[in-house]
Amino acid sequence: MNIADHEPVVAFTLARYPRRERVRTLAHLGLDRWPLAHVPGLRFWRLLGVGQGRVFDPHADLQRYALFTVWRSLEDLRRFESTSAVMGRIYQRAEEFWTVHMLPVSWHGTWGGNDPFQGFSAALPSQSDPWIILTRATIRPGRVRAFLQAVPAVAEQLLQQPTLLQSVGVGEAPLFYQATLSIWSTLPSVKQFAYGPAAHADVIKRTRKEQWYREEMFARFRPLASFGTWDGIDPLGTLTE
Repeated sequence: MNIADHEPVVAFTLARYPRRERVRTLAHLGLDRWPLAHVPGLRFWRLLGVGQGRVFDPHADLQRYALFTVWRSLEDLRRFESTSAVMGRIYQRAEEFWTVHMLPVSWHGTWGGNDPFQGFSAALPSQSDPWIILTRATIRPGRVRAFLQAVPAVAEQLLQQPTLLQSVGVGEAPLFYQATLSIWSTLPSVKQFAYGPAAHADVIKRTRKEQWYREEMFARFRPLASFGTWDGIDPLGTLTE
């Protein structure tokens, strides 16, 4: 699927640094805020810590770092990727990095009190292309224990899904601000997992009944292009805009 240079777009970058860079990587979760706040065309952004493994984990992986961004135009995004100090540091110092450009197909909820995709026209869905799913929530302090107790069963079922291509747990702060980004080969598989396995269906019911979240967002994306590697491969193959 192609888009014009002037159309809005979303991006996600996941980087892994050498062990010797752990302290510097953690520092940039704070230091990169200033330059990102002044990037032309950048409408919304979040610097994200990364959990250990492929799903939510309360223990941080200090070698990994993620960046979620929403752009006024594809042209603005490409300029940022080719000229910014933030991306330049990733290219130079990371052992591995992976970036995807994508368009939101459907979404609901808010992030930090805002709709990051306000003004987007929903992209046309496809039943055959890969899908990227973002789920994020602000967990109420009194519900953190229940959330942590529910995670292992859901995570086990998630990783058993044959059409799950890759996933990662990310967050703005330990425990209270959590998100998962996952890549699936087909949309029916996403729906089957979301509403099928007993553990996941039970968690969905409990989050509503017990009001676990102060804020939440769910979004589905169609990937446009990807480059770099994630655990040695590009999970989306050779997509090009």
